[in-house]
Amino acid sequence: MKTFYVYILTNINKTVLYIGFTDDVIRRIQEHKNKKYEGFTKLYNVNRLVYFEKLDTVEEAMRREKQLKKWNRNWKNDLINKQNPDWKDLSQNSDKKLTDLEFLEMLFKNVNN
Repeated sequence: MKTFYVYILTNINKTVLYIGFTDDVIRRIQEHKNKKYEGFTKLYNVNRLVYFEKLDTVEEAMRREKQLKKWNRNWKNDLINKQNPDWKDLSQNSDKKLTDLEFLEMLFKNVNN
């Protein structure tokens, strides 16, 4: 069964938030970090993963992404603070040599520390 992720990225100053969803969080975060595509995250240098959650279906992920995008900034900040009070870049220790499973385990470990 495929897993889906809703995630929130920010910039170095934490002034901008980007919300997205994917079925391949590793690939997607690397694309943001490498500024692969023109758009919002490239323009505002939004490449720090500060929040994510797992969902079971694409429909749930799409619904959750839309829900979070409608939230005001304070609600989004509260959500991030509950999981990641220091707003650490949860992917900062990522290494392309890690397997997908190892990378995901590292992400969950970072969230729980």
